[in-house]
Amino acid sequence: AAADAAVMPSLKTLRGQLAALSIAAVVILIGVPLWWRTTETYRAWLPVSQIQELANLQLQLSADVEVVFARGTVTPEQQKKVPLTLTQDDEHVVDGDLRTTICDLMVTKYEGCKVSNVLNSFVSRGHSVEADLSLHTLSESPCGSLVVYVIPESSSLLPEDVDVYVGQRRTALLRIGAQTRVGRTLEQLLSHLEPRVKQVLQVMSFSHTDITAALSDRVRLSPGNKESIADSMRAFKSSPGYEITFSLLNPDPKSHRLHWDIEGAVQTYIQPLLRKLAPLANFSIDSQTLYYAMLGVNPRFDSSRSAYTLNSDSLAHVINPVEARLGSNAASSNPVLNFLLYVPDAHHSPLHINDHKKQEVPSNAFHSPRWGGIMVYNVNDFYGPEAAFPVDINIDMAKVMGVFLAQLRLLLGVQSSAPPPRFLVAPCSSAGIADWELDRLMWSRSVENIATATTTITSLAQLLDQIGNIVINDNIAQQVSSAVTSLQLAVAELESGNLRFALQYSKEAILASERAFFDPSLLHLLYFPDDQKFAIYIPLFLPMCVPILLSLLKIVSDARQRRREKHAKAD
Repeated sequence: AAADAAVMPSLKTLRGQLAALSIAAVVILIGVPLWWRTTETYRAWLPVSQIQELANLQLQLSADVEVVFARGTVTPEQQKKVPLTLTQDDEHVVDGDLRTTICDLMVTKYEGCKVSNVLNSFVSRGHSVEADLSLHTLSESPCGSLVVYVIPESSSLLPEDVDVYVGQRRTALLRIGAQTRVGRTLEQLLSHLEPRVKQVLQVMSFSHTDITAALSDRVRLSPGNKESIADSMRAFKSSPGYEITFSLLNPDPKSHRLHWDIEGAVQTYIQPLLRKLAPLANFSIDSQTLYYAMLGVNPRFDSSRSAYTLNSDSLAHVINPVEARLGSNAASSNPVLNFLLYVPDAHHSPLHINDHKKQEVPSNAFHSPRWGGIMVYNVNDFYGPEAAFPVDINIDMAKVMGVFLAQLRLLLGVQSSAPPPRFLVAPCSSAGIADWELDRLMWSRSVENIATATTTITSLAQLLDQIGNIVINDNIAQQVSSAVTSLQLAVAELESGNLRFALQYSKEAILASERAFFDPSLLHLLYFPDDQKFAIYIPLFLPMCVPILLSLLKIVSDARQRRREKHAKAD
């Protein structure tokens, strides 16, 4: 009986030890992996190495320039020795700290008398505008390329004080200088033409200043560059779409009954420009008439001119009061371009805008960077003092749309800088923009889109790397991969000189990058930090783990005790 009593405690102890070990094994081998798997943060794979390569922004802009010689510019022997192509590259380090490098590559193709019959007929007689149209019809150049026609010094196509004529298409007429008249060597001729062709390229395609301005959000600007990018700061940033709103402000409807054919004016003056700008963005137009809408600034009466005036320093205070009445398109996230036509009331007419030199602005209008423009339209000359109010007034939409069209060009980034000396630029056609102006804008927009998408993707990659408990869904990974692929294609198309495809891929890249960056699932506040996770799980696991740990410690302690007793008996 005593032996049985001694055996029973050992069996109970063995069963308890086996139970504790079994529970510990289940918790360690099954429970912990299952808990870890079910509570881990899902993070889809991202092309981190490719994103890091894109962080070193190195763009190569390649433009094809075809040079066609007219009869009398080169001899037949020189024409046979003219090289087929010449390549000239110019590398600019925009910002060394941010590793941003731009390489301008000009590929010049020389053609001898390709359209000699038509070109030579205009050399001796004709007009530059007619020559531009005819030559463009015969050799239509693709988007992003140029054709420069070299004409002899004695040609009457250009005035005597003009050496280069820039047409409305992608063509230019270049008068050969006296230094390179027939008799000089071919090397002297080409060395003289090379800088002049490059100057034409900078006017009609892109320049270092344009590209630096397009990268203004990425690079740090030196004090000397701030004035050179003033035009780019005026224009709206690149966007997939724009909302254009035309508003007629009638502060005195009791005196003036205004009529404006805004629909017909938009179709006549604005839509041709927007159709040409269709590759850049989508545009939507609406209009409205606001009654009893005041400027919010009291004009000053100038007795010397018997008119009211608004000085340039008070124009900044005009926009905010008016903007509160305009409303906004809440259903769209696209930027809004506001164009306001203000008709002064009868008690403050006429109203003129003065510049900073106190001189009257001819257009009687002004524009605000990245907002829109306002034009003051005086109607006091439309009726006499004996007129019965309200007076019916038909607004001259040609005059108004001429001002709004010029402001729209500036706000969309179509630069109207002064041409270099001895350059003659053809006036805009009915479309409101020349083909080479569109190409120039497409170059800038492509570079801007690539820089913006690259910055967005790299910022997102850094954010996800620093905050490890943010879930990366498959949808986000797909958008990031799509943005990286589109960026690589856009950079490759720029290097190949395919401007239209480069712009399309850059637009796809910026859309995909912004969809990934602003995805609601990436909000950090949706996930618990690690310290909060411990605060949640410790009350759950601690009551379960303490008995298991105590049992394991008891098993280890008993094993050590038995080992010491065994060694004692052996001794």
